[in-house]
Amino acid sequence: MHIAIIGTGYVGLVTGACFAEFGVFVTCVDKDQEKIEKLKKGIIPFYEPGLDDIVKRNLKEDRLKFTTQIDEAVNEALVIFIAVGTPPRGDGSANLEYVKEVAKEIAKNMTSYKVIVTKSTVPVGTGAKIKEIIRQNLEKPVEFDIVSNPEFLREGSAVEDFIRPNRVVIGAESEQAIAIMKDLYKPLYLIETPFVITDIPTSELIKYATNSFLATKISFINEISALCEAVGANVNTVAKAMGLDGRIGPKFLHAGIGFGGSCLPKDTMAIVKIAEEKGVKLNIVKAAIEANQRQRERLTEKIINAFNNNIDGKVIGILGLSFKPNTDDIREAPAIYIIQILQKKKAIIKVYDPAAMENTKNIFPEIVYCSDAYSVAKNADALVVVTEWNQFRNLDLEKLKTLMKGDLFFDFRNIYDPQRVKQSGFKYFGVGRH
Repeated sequence: MHIAIIGTGYVGLVTGACFAEFGVFVTCVDKDQEKIEKLKKGIIPFYEPGLDDIVKRNLKEDRLKFTTQIDEAVNEALVIFIAVGTPPRGDGSANLEYVKEVAKEIAKNMTSYKVIVTKSTVPVGTGAKIKEIIRQNLEKPVEFDIVSNPEFLREGSAVEDFIRPNRVVIGAESEQAIAIMKDLYKPLYLIETPFVITDIPTSELIKYATNSFLATKISFINEISALCEAVGANVNTVAKAMGLDGRIGPKFLHAGIGFGGSCLPKDTMAIVKIAEEKGVKLNIVKAAIEANQRQRERLTEKIINAFNNNIDGKVIGILGLSFKPNTDDIREAPAIYIIQILQKKKAIIKVYDPAAMENTKNIFPEIVYCSDAYSVAKNADALVVVTEWNQFRNLDLEKLKTLMKGDLFFDFRNIYDPQRVKQSGFKYFGVGRH
């Protein structure tokens, strides 16, 4: 089977490369000529473990190719995936400008039956809009089907999530389209992956509902962490006991500085907007969004309060810039918020991240970028662990203390034993730990 992926961003590139790994012939399309030329050489525009090997292998075996010519890709493909961005508008709603533009281009180049799949996260009703746009822009009558096939990729483990997913969701109106999609995902039947076959609106809503629930779990345990600090309890133990309840489960019950990235913030705002347009109130999701912002503010205030509200000229080291480990994505990253606030109060900022420093330089060219965690610690008044990269989990605390000027250690991911940190001469500040 030949398929086309329109858009070589995070979702599009992972999807295309992994389908090629399944033995499918894949053409990835993007308007960015420079990006396409780099991809032809196997150069990946973002950090994602394991993806570069898959891209290079399938380029070599001629199952994966890159082009700027959408007509070529549409003509060859039976299935066309729309995987362009749907960035949030000012009111939180998803911007479908790129999706609509791609739908028009597909229509203009269609000469035979196609299955057109939305892989981008889109509001409920987008499938119907795409169907109408294609009908209006066809050069001549051609049969086609619309399918919703949302992605559930976690940055940092996207390849594994695609090849061994928890489930595959397919929303479609025709049995023919469903059969083609099942054939495309045939390798997953061998590992007994659950398939959810439904209608298009339900499929479109599943992604938003999933991410909103995960965001709510994060915000819930972060609110509990504030209560733990007030009453002298330990949020880690509370979360562990909660997670042992089979009705709750342990995942996403890790207190910290809140969620970020390109999905949870965007999708929670979008589902609230979708609901408002239909006259439905999603009070729990709105509360999760507000709680997430409060958590960032509360933990940033911890840093400032530790200096008696005067951080002018203080050197503060930040460990971790990406919103989570194993990615270079700094979109809605908590570290960005912390740095902005501390800079406004005239602190001197030193940072290190294994993957995200180049991206951060576009926002903060003036802060001090270091080669490792120990360089960050040198002459610092405080050290703040913001992203739980593995290399930050077992630092030489005695060495850090010797290098630092101050003794403040902020563990905003609760990855250290407080007693061990204190024994090394630090004042320890965690999240929800008495």
